[in-house]
Amino acid sequence: AHLAALVLARGGSKGIPLKNIKLLAGVPLIGWVLRAASDAGVFHSIWVSTDHDEIEKVAKQFGAQVHRRSPEVSQDSSTSLEAIREFLNHHHEVDIVGNIQATSPCLHPSDLIKVADLIQKEGFDSVFSVVRRHQFRWSEVKKGENKTTEPQNLNPAKRYRRQDWPGELYENGSFYFAKRHLIEKGYLQGGKMAYYEMRAEHSVDIDIDIDWPIAEQRVLSFGYFGKEPLKEVKLLVCSIDGCLTNGRIYVTEDEKEMVSYDYRDIVGIDLLKRRGIEVRLISERDCAKTLSAMKLGCIAKVSATNKLQVLEDWKKDMGLSWKEVAYLGNEESDAECLKKAGMSGVPADACTIAQKAAGYICKSNGGCGAVREFAEHIFLLLEKVNSARKQ
Repeated sequence: AHLAALVLARGGSKGIPLKNIKLLAGVPLIGWVLRAASDAGVFHSIWVSTDHDEIEKVAKQFGAQVHRRSPEVSQDSSTSLEAIREFLNHHHEVDIVGNIQATSPCLHPSDLIKVADLIQKEGFDSVFSVVRRHQFRWSEVKKGENKTTEPQNLNPAKRYRRQDWPGELYENGSFYFAKRHLIEKGYLQGGKMAYYEMRAEHSVDIDIDIDWPIAEQRVLSFGYFGKEPLKEVKLLVCSIDGCLTNGRIYVTEDEKEMVSYDYRDIVGIDLLKRRGIEVRLISERDCAKTLSAMKLGCIAKVSATNKLQVLEDWKKDMGLSWKEVAYLGNEESDAECLKKAGMSGVPADACTIAQKAAGYICKSNGGCGAVREFAEHIFLLLEKVNSARKQ
């Protein structure tokens, strides 16, 4: 049976414009679930249903195919079921749809693998995600009603302690898997049904956790970052032009070159060094005099015609694995380094090819605090590494 992952990502949003591709912890929101779906390895195809060109562009960057949904199912009043049924009408090869919500960035491949087994091997017609909550419910009393509230799931005379009460299961909206015959009848849940209980810390819903900084902290703590476990970063290599500087070169009348940099980035480099992380710089042009004037105290390679080879040599000399190397670049010449490094980033104004290759896109432009921002991102991920070690 052809199992397709389908992410619905309409361009319109009542709360946050183009929310589905807004950067969350340096990754477009939709990218988190597409990465999890791809690494799960259980889908015959992965699709994004959208009506927007920019969302289509991001979806393809993460390896998804795109179904251009019609205006009829792209309205504020359109339902998920209507969009899924339209998708099936155009893709007759699909037998089972795994509808994954773009707003669930802490989804992990392990969850999707288990759900695929439930619906493909154990014969369930539909499977949906739930989370366990320990919340006491009371009846609502509307204004003007002459009555008192009543307990719904507890006895006030004998309140449960949390550890003595199993709690209740609630849909968390992360995914809904269903077979074609159910969807064609107008159901996402039906037939032989099963729920899949997700861990509470993975049940992050951006529609609810609308405070973006809080959601970013949750993702950095509990999100899925790739197949290989994170390792402590030992080396950061930063491209000089366009990352440490804004890429502009000022030429005086006596033909001397000048560049500008942001002091915040110098502080970021200093903070990295204090954490025991080696910082090295790289440039395609000869800017040795500029570096000398900046007095950063970093090993640098200028006039580098092959950045990847330089990075390979540094990695080998330090006895590091790729997972222990971070790279900040901004040009097409940085793309291969960005792909190889265990942690990679680009400034907000980096070229499209570099952005596509990077794991993190800064909010700051090159020469305007991007190095400091990427340093902070490294520190947050190191906290995640240390937390995993303790566990």
